[in-house]
Amino acid sequence: MAEKSRTREITITDDRGTFSTFFRRFSGEKEYDFEGLATIRKILTNEKARLLHTIKSQKPKSIYHLAKLLKRDFKSVSDDVKLLEKFGFLDLLAEKSGNRERLRPILVVDSMYIHIKF
Repeated sequence: MAEKSRTREITITDDRGTFSTFFRRFSGEKEYDFEGLATIRKILTNEKARLLHTIKSQKPKSIYHLAKLLKRDFKSVSDDVKLLEKFGFLDLLAEKSGNRERLRPILVVDSMYIHIKF
């Protein structure tokens, strides 16, 4: 059986000259209220697109491994991963390796739609 498609939807509506934004994790699930377009800009950056692509194509074993693949600072990558997890783009799978536990980022989105309503 084919895996169910997981889609993120962002709807931006004109509200008396200002935009209000709503973000749904999956169709029919709880909506998240973004505070304007600034939050969307934090999520939709080239670095985050590169991060998501690397997770999809190279399947890193941990956030540290992801930072190495991206040639970026661990803290910056960790912050980006946590933001993307908060808005449902990623899941972090805890895996034990000896006495240590590492978090493996897993992409849980295969498409995103942005709707702008005037």
